[in-house]
Amino acid sequence: MCGIVGYIGPRQAYPIIITGLKRQEYRGYDSTGVALITQEGLQIYKKKGKVQELEDSLIGQSLQSNIGIGHTRWATHGEPNDVNAHPHRSFGGKLAMIHNGIIENFAQLKSELIKKEYSFKSETDTEVLLNFIEDIYIHTGCPLEEAIRIALKRVSGAYVILVLDEDHPDTIIAARKGSPLVIGIGKNEHFLGSDATPMITYTKEVVYVNDYEIAIVKQDELILKNLGNEKQLPYITRLDLELAAIEKGGYPHFMLKEIFEQPTTIFDCLRGRLDAQQGRITMRGIDDNIEALTKAPRFIIIACGTSWHAGLVAEYVIEELCRTPVEVEYASEFRYRNPVIREGDVVIAISQSGETADTLVAIEKAKEQGAFILGIVNVVGSSISRVSQAGAYTHAGPEIGVASTKAFTAQLSVLMMIALRIAREKKSITDEKYLELLHELESVPEKVATVLRNAPALETIANKYAQSSDALFLGRGYNFPIALEGALKLKEISYIHAEGYPAAEMKHGPIALVDEKLPVVFVATKDEHYLKIVSNIQEVKARKGKVIAVASEGDTTIQSMADDVFYVPEANEIMAPLISVVPLQLLAYYMGVARGCDVDKPRNLAKSVTVE
Repeated sequence: MCGIVGYIGPRQAYPIIITGLKRQEYRGYDSTGVALITQEGLQIYKKKGKVQELEDSLIGQSLQSNIGIGHTRWATHGEPNDVNAHPHRSFGGKLAMIHNGIIENFAQLKSELIKKEYSFKSETDTEVLLNFIEDIYIHTGCPLEEAIRIALKRVSGAYVILVLDEDHPDTIIAARKGSPLVIGIGKNEHFLGSDATPMITYTKEVVYVNDYEIAIVKQDELILKNLGNEKQLPYITRLDLELAAIEKGGYPHFMLKEIFEQPTTIFDCLRGRLDAQQGRITMRGIDDNIEALTKAPRFIIIACGTSWHAGLVAEYVIEELCRTPVEVEYASEFRYRNPVIREGDVVIAISQSGETADTLVAIEKAKEQGAFILGIVNVVGSSISRVSQAGAYTHAGPEIGVASTKAFTAQLSVLMMIALRIAREKKSITDEKYLELLHELESVPEKVATVLRNAPALETIANKYAQSSDALFLGRGYNFPIALEGALKLKEISYIHAEGYPAAEMKHGPIALVDEKLPVVFVATKDEHYLKIVSNIQEVKARKGKVIAVASEGDTTIQSMADDVFYVPEANEIMAPLISVVPLQLLAYYMGVARGCDVDKPRNLAKSVTVE
């Protein structure tokens, strides 16, 4: 989950690396560090805390270098501190390395190295791997790239590594397995990163490195080899990414910017795919595989976190419209049990980054058992997109805030279109219903814009409840997963303990928590469950709970019972989650801000979970 950056070329490396680390800080921010090869040799600077703290500590230092690597960390092995921060220096002092991933057999390797009189300064698996590489390098006399290749054949786990050698200041060597690595190609210069954000200022041409590949990167040369030492032809992709997309654009936080981008990102997701006037959905990845999708005996949705909540909504939608059974699985559980997968089953993998480790391993396992893999990701060229047999990009653009917002609504938009396309092909809904839902989906961006125009009302509500220690989120039907998502957002952003439940389940335990201090958030838009959820609100009010309701415009019944109401435009219940989630995102944001939390970088979290 860490962020890695590298540069080699005619420019000064340090400013490029620091800027790149700031752009990738969503991947981890426990500690940060930079390694440069200067005229004085290999220099390493690292510090607990965020990138800005390292930058401040280096003001006035001579950092002249045309080659360097940098790292921003989400801790796995060893607590966040200066010593455990990357880059690490090898025992012999000549090599420096940064690493994103986990080396599972590090303890065995460390034991072997200790017997050879190696000592270790940190608690990290990274230092172990680096010293293992150095040991091979020294004792075999082979080139460093060969030492890395030999070492990686012994390694279990996931990694992206970047290595510098003080004695060869013209080369960065990188390798990848299970974690992302992008190499940007400039004029007599190369850029490296966990994603493309560090390099978009300088180049639009990139290479996405594949698993089990080693990159030998020089100022004017890029060589890719596999672990069998066979050269690979780099496939150059042109980036469709603008610098403005990864800047705040006048907003105080990326999270707020990304919430307010949703009318545009949902529109972009639908654009070119949905034509309500012509009654048509065109999605190449779906159209080309429509037979496999319509004949599937069941769908299995695999995801983590917010993407799992999108999968829960999709379960309701697909079963309603397509009449095909759906199961929704946590990828982290699916991969470790022995699930029954039959040939013809369609596995839908949902991931914002396309690099989620648990999801990636889960779909590889399902693919081996004969399932058809359909990927829904946001990042072009990501691992899940390459493993999948078909899929769809969400086109939400970069999401820098750690808590997912616009990626979630883009995922829902894609899932809605897929369900409608399959239902149309299967004739499992009427033409009238199909056209009605197309028009409903087409109207979502404007309805979300209406919600956002009323955002100040949510800030007032948030300030009222910001010092609460707990919260309960309740919803029914299509809005039950939205209650789960609202609770997750509040936990992530404000550190308030929150639980999401189906409203009817409140009586089976959670109602014991209700008292005059507990805010209970009801997603209570008008649908077939409306009268039931009104009864649930009355049950909470009878126990003096504080009710915050998200209700449909003009609903005076809810208004008469709730302590605070936020109105959203009316929508068909199938499309309602795309709209009703937005107030919950804003509520979490404003409560986090009121509590003084770092809403873009919540403690202990990282955006892209590329380790177990």
